[in-house]
Amino acid sequence: MDEQGYQEFLSAEGINDWVVLHGGATAVFRVGSLGEAARLAGAVANIPGLEGTGVLLTVGDGFLTVRLTRDLWQLAPRHIDLARAISAVARASNAVADRSAVQEVQVAIAAKRDEIDVDFWRAVLGYLPMADDNAVDPLGHGSTVWMQEIDAGKSLRHAMHIDVSVAREQVAVRLQAALAAGGRIVDDSHAPAYWTLADRAGNRVCIVAWPDGSDRKLPGDVRVHISPESDGILPS
Repeated sequence: MDEQGYQEFLSAEGINDWVVLHGGATAVFRVGSLGEAARLAGAVANIPGLEGTGVLLTVGDGFLTVRLTRDLWQLAPRHIDLARAISAVARASNAVADRSAVQEVQVAIAAKRDEIDVDFWRAVLGYLPMADDNAVDPLGHGSTVWMQEIDAGKSLRHAMHIDVSVAREQVAVRLQAALAAGGRIVDDSHAPAYWTLADRAGNRVCIVAWPDGSDRKLPGDVRVHISPESDGILPS
């Protein structure tokens, strides 16, 4: 685990288009059509030094998603220059970065240490290892699977939950939407790094902002806190 590259990326100037997710730095650029997205992907692919880095480009109808790495801890100083170069190419193509669209869904499969079975999940999903405790879709389309160790003292033997990694300024929006849809907050002790919510049946999901630097602030960022009177989320 190399935290230096990740922290340097977060602290760098000129990378405001980019959101750091569990899977690394990602940006979504909005354009006018599928054709424009494909042309932008071609221009990005021709940036010197990008070939062979493991970058993932996803072309959609009116957008291009660029993921610099498949793992947060793979971020290195070279990715700062690549991110700036990609943003410059996008601006030259009249593409608009949309941080609100950037997200990553991760499935967390928890078990006690001697029952963690990452090889099974890699095999059954056709996934590959990116780290010792995870499995990733080789095409970059599916959710990452992370193996979480349950404390040996707990009676629970296994469990699953979903992690949703978003831009730090988008946490309030996502929380408000989840609460309005009938969800409830079951743990806010780690906020603003992440919040744990549950649906009516008790299934849990974490809305996560720590990879994107939840302790940092962008212009227009919103911080959130619980309102005891309304059981809702208010900006601060």
